[in-house]
Amino acid sequence: MATQPAFEKPVSVDEYLSMVFEHDCEYVDGMILDRDLGEFEHAYVQGILVTLFNNHRGDWGVYALPEQRVQTQKTHFRVPDVVVLRVGSVREPILTHPPLLAIEVQSPDIPLRRTELKAAEFLAFGIEYVWVIDPYARVAYRGMPQGLELVRVGELTIPETPIRVDVQEIFAELDRL
Repeated sequence: MATQPAFEKPVSVDEYLSMVFEHDCEYVDGMILDRDLGEFEHAYVQGILVTLFNNHRGDWGVYALPEQRVQTQKTHFRVPDVVVLRVGSVREPILTHPPLLAIEVQSPDIPLRRTELKAAEFLAFGIEYVWVIDPYARVAYRGMPQGLELVRVGELTIPETPIRVDVQEIFAELDRL
């Protein structure tokens, strides 16, 4: 059911913003889209990432928020699995300024192409870095202007920062349970 319209008819931005959802939905050009709520692997990897970034807040100068609304266009409200902001960033109820990093945790029922299009939207909005972590295939991707770049082993990094995330450590942590 992920990313399909939650309502049959288009609604306005104001209607969307006034609605209360059990699990936040995205809004694209009048359509309210259900998001994949994920399964255990999805949720656990999301938790690992939020914890990792927030535990390194002092060293890395960033903090992470799960499922924070981001207005990427006038009529696009996206909800990345994790956003990472620099300490001192503008504090907004809905982000209208690009965070440093958006992370999507891939779900098995979402085509990678759909995630790739979302990553491209994040980059076009001005988010400097986009990562996609697939806990099912045990791979990660970096969002690039030309598409997703596969990262099988090694680190996801943000240049000119101390931020280093070992992809295999994330999957090993998932496997320890």
